Amino acid sequence: METRKVQRLGPSTLAMTLPAEWAREHGVNKGDEVSIRLGGKGTLTVLPKSADTEESEAIIKADNLDAGALERAIVAQYVLGRRVIHVRKESGALESEHINAVYQAETQLMGLGVIEETPEDISIRCSVDPEDFTLNNLLERLENTGSTMRGEAIKAIAHSNPDLAQRALNRERQANKIFVLLLRLIFTAYQNPNLCRAVGLESSFPLIGYRSVAKNLELTADNAEDIADIVLEAEGNSLDVDDSTIRRIRDFTDQVDEITALAVRAVVERDYDLTVECRYRFKAISDKEDELLNDLPELSNNELLQVREVLVSLQQTAQYAMRNAEIAANLALNEESEHVEII
Repeated sequence: METRKVQRLGPSTLAMTLPAEWAREHGVNKGDEVSIRLGGKGTLTVLPKSADTEESEAIIKADNLDAGALERAIVAQYVLGRRVIHVRKESGALESEHINAVYQAETQLMGLGVIEETPEDISIRCSVDPEDFTLNNLLERLENTGSTMRGEAIKAIAHSNPDLAQRALNRERQANKIFVLLLRLIFTAYQNPNLCRAVGLESSFPLIGYRSVAKNLELTADNAEDIADIVLEAEGNSLDVDDSTIRRIRDFTDQVDEITALAVRAVVERDYDLTVECRYRFKAISDKEDELLNDLPELSNNELLQVREVLVSLQQTAQYAMRNAEIAANLALNEESEHVEII
């Protein structure tokens, strides 16, 4: 760590020099303005003016990439906050698979669109502005999407309805769009702390926690997708269990929904009491899977496996909720409250 000596310039003014290498790298010269941001724990962040105005661009060289690798590279540049992404081939025209990969990535990412296309180069631009969304709102939207998918998948089981299961699967693309947008805003705010307020945070401290919460919510949407797949793959799109068992599975799902929503609320509100409530609720439902399996009527091995897979997906969702509650507890206990005094 480099240290700097603070000097007095007047009766009430203290000054510190900026590192010459940093100033050259960011084009900061005498008379230029810089932004100063006060952070927690006594931190002070200095940002060049370019941090507010610079629009980052990237060029992806498609020559040695297949379609899948190119699509993943576009998603990565989107997540890293690039405003404009150029897909370019240095020798000859872009292959059809490259062009298809660009348009496939475009359908997966919120606010991304092709703005210019030539045989050798396709330029895509992200129109998303960090101020259009807050991280808290996106977390709630992602949780709600996963909950809706889960509800439709369980209803599909109850009514042997493949259309409901397919509807849940169709929502997975929207869940993924929200997740990747969350990643983009988190990375952007990390690189430019001035944007923290734009995405609804007072400092960059919670960003690493939000990254984990977003991933856990994305995984719960995957769990719901797994349940929908089980319905579609079952013979007659039906699990051969009685009405009483179906009711118990739906009750179990309701409890999982409640703890999932409660954990996200604890993150958003920085409420330690809510994390404690999450822990109590998780303890109450942690044995539900075994109880349901033990009470099942006689089933074939394949049918038993299908029911077990549904219950495992629900139990995993509750476990992801507890991970989010633990993150919420860490965020809540970093602030003064009736439970904590920071000295």
